[in-house]
Amino acid sequence: MKTNGKRYSEEQILRILRELEGGKKLAEICREYGIAEGTVYRWRSKYSGMETAALQRLRELEAENARLKRIVAQLALDNDALKELVSKKW
Repeated sequence: MKTNGKRYSEEQILRILRELEGGKKLAEICREYGIAEGTVYRWRSKYSGMETAALQRLRELEAENARLKRIVAQLALDNDALKELVSKKW
């Protein structure tokens, strides 16, 4: 299942990490899912100890952050346009 251009969804990543925490060998997990060890380490640093509820909250915060960034960008454009308009001599 692809999500946002990613090969694995966050839920799938959490399941894979739980397998690793459950004692399954890293090499076995990498071979089974076709992922590099570096990918697993990156996932572990980002999602380690996270439950599904925390993952949902992370998604909400990321969406809110993206929305706020769009608002700031739009306000900056509006501000520049107004400055240009005011600076012109009538």
